Amino acid sequence: MRLGLQLGYWGAAPPADAPELVLAAEAAGFDAVFAAESWGSDAFTPLAWWGSTTSRVLLGTSVAQLSARAPTACAMHALTLDHLSGGRAVLGLGVSGPQVVEGWYGGPFGKPLARTREYVSIIRQVLAREAPVSSAGPHYPLPYAGAGSVGLGKPLRPITHPLRADLPIWLGAEGPKNVALAGEIADGWLAIFYSPRLGPMYTEWLDEGLSRPGARRTRAEFTVAASCTVVVTDGPAATAAAVARTKQSLALYAGGMGAPGQNFHADVLSRMGYGEAVAEIGTLFRAGRREEAVAAVPDELVEDTAIIGEASGVRAGLARWSAAGVDMLLVGCRSVAQIEQLAALASN
Repeated sequence: MRLGLQLGYWGAAPPADAPELVLAAEAAGFDAVFAAESWGSDAFTPLAWWGSTTSRVLLGTSVAQLSARAPTACAMHALTLDHLSGGRAVLGLGVSGPQVVEGWYGGPFGKPLARTREYVSIIRQVLAREAPVSSAGPHYPLPYAGAGSVGLGKPLRPITHPLRADLPIWLGAEGPKNVALAGEIADGWLAIFYSPRLGPMYTEWLDEGLSRPGARRTRAEFTVAASCTVVVTDGPAATAAAVARTKQSLALYAGGMGAPGQNFHADVLSRMGYGEAVAEIGTLFRAGRREEAVAAVPDELVEDTAIIGEASGVRAGLARWSAAGVDMLLVGCRSVAQIEQLAALASN
C-alpha cells in the first residue's frame, strides 16, 4: 500500500510540526504529501514551502477548489509548483459545495459536472501549450466577451513552458456520476469516506468512466487515493479513544459540512446504509447539540471508513483496502513515530 501524508487545511494557525512531519514522511518512504483548503489556508503554498525541503515525494492538492481560481490561474499554480519540485506536482481538484462556492467565493454552484469537465479541459490546454488557450464556455469562456467586456481579450499561451504536459490531475469525487467523470477525464480519484465493503460498487462507477471513448487512462494507469484515518493502538482502551476521536470528525462532516438536503458527505455515508443515523446526526448537529451528534455516530461507520487497532489488525486493514481497489491511502499523522510505524506496516 502506498501512503500519502495528508496535511489537510489549517485551523486558526499553521500546524507547528508540519515541517518535521513532511521530512519524516519522505525519509520513511511515504509516496506523497498532500495539502487541502476550505476557507482559510490555501492548498498550494504549504506544498511549495514545506515541500522545498524534500526531493522525492509527490506534492499534491487534495483538493484545490475549482471556484477559488480561474482554470488558467489554477494551471499557473500547478505548472509553477511542478517546475519548483522537479516534476512532482499532482493537481487534485474538487467542486466543494454550494455553501462554500456561493457563500465564500461568490459564484454559482450549478452544473458541477459540466464545470469540472470544462475546467480540466482548459488546464490541459495550458499544460499542452500547443496553441493559445480558448474555450467556448459556457462556464469559463476564453476570451471573455460577456457583460462588462471591452472586447479586447485575446487567446494567450502561457509564457512559461510547462515542465510536463501530462501533469497528473486527480478529481475529488463522491457521487457515481462524479466518480465516473474522474475515470474519464482524470488520472486519479481522490476518495473520501471510502469503504472497502462497497469496493465493487465504486469499481463499477469508475469502470464506467474508464470505458468511455477518449478516456485518458486504463485502470492500471489510474490511481485511486483514499483518505483514511489510520491509528495503531496498544490495547482496547486506546482503540476506544481513537474511535471516539474519529466519531467527532464523522459527525462534523455528516452534520456540518454542507447544507441541509445538499451535503455530499452525508450522501456518501447514507449510501453505505447509514441513512437513519446520518439524518439524526445532522439534526442534532444543526441544533447545536454537538456531543449528542457525536454519540449518534455508529461504531460500524467508523469500522467501515477507518483502520484503527493494534498492529496486526492495522496490517490486515491495509491489505483489505488494497484488495478493494485502493492504490494509496492519504493519512493524517500526529507524530514522527506514527509516520514511521505506518510506513513499516504498509511495507510488510
